[in-house]
Amino acid sequence: MKAINNKIIGYKGIEVPYTVMLTEDYTKKLAIFLPGAGYTAKSPMFHFAEEIFLNQNYDVLRVNYQYTDKAYDDFTMKELNEAIVQDVRLVISEVLKGRNYQEFYLIGKSLGTIAMAAEMKRPEFSEAKAVWVTPLMNQEDVLNTMVNSRNPAQCYIGDKDRYYSPGAFELLKTNPSLESTLLPDINHRLDCETDPLKSIDALKQIIAGIKNF
Repeated sequence: MKAINNKIIGYKGIEVPYTVMLTEDYTKKLAIFLPGAGYTAKSPMFHFAEEIFLNQNYDVLRVNYQYTDKAYDDFTMKELNEAIVQDVRLVISEVLKGRNYQEFYLIGKSLGTIAMAAEMKRPEFSEAKAVWVTPLMNQEDVLNTMVNSRNPAQCYIGDKDRYYSPGAFELLKTNPSLESTLLPDINHRLDCETDPLKSIDALKQIIAGIKNF
């Protein structure tokens, strides 16, 4: 296994680092991790998901954008949305150069689901599998993509998540390609504030779901 660390010049000239974990054997399979602003690609859910994909001979791309840095302090939410869409597009385009990947997984959490909604329109991802974790269902592009996409997909969100909406969740159920899972007592951080064991159970449920997807 080999880790390649690189960066692109992204939105408004700010550097965006990324890491590609390469399996020892040449592979045509790539898993793309789009984390949240604070929930990084090294956080538990992504850490264990990465192990699953590497064991199944996938290369793994971690997009390590750093929107909590001071460089972004004055960004409006609109600018942040534009930044993540542009930054992720540039990183993925760079990584796909010269590679013949044919199977894709996209796993996005929170802020990462904004970029994921945009990337699902990329022709290369017409048959990609998508895993939406704590998606920002208040974002029109995110919700519309989840409801209308025919890509095989999963969704995990807690009923204590500030972005959870019962009405939006019912809309998700109308998509036969999307398997939606509501996690009881789990918030946007994938935590249960009153019972840490429930937090662990929720993480196990998500990792098991990804492994079997």
